[in-house]
Amino acid sequence: MTTDPSALEREIEETRERLAGTIDQLLHRASPKTIVGREIWTIKAHYVDPATGQPRTDNILKTVGAVVGVVVAFVAVRKITS
Repeated sequence: MTTDPSALEREIEETRERLAGTIDQLLHRASPKTIVGREIWTIKAHYVDPATGQPRTDNILKTVGAVVGVVVAFVAVRKITS
């Protein structure tokens, strides 16, 4: 631990600057625009391979199958209840 006042002041200022940088990073990560951008990227990465840019047909077909299944289930329920 240093007893020199000027060294102590420098250390405090460096700590303040580090904390300010950390707070800025946290604010950026928690901003709605950043969160939305991150979620959009995640969804796109699920359907398009980021490395090659090629569509991931297996994931696309799974999603289409699930949507068709839900639509068929709704139609069947409506016909049964009508």
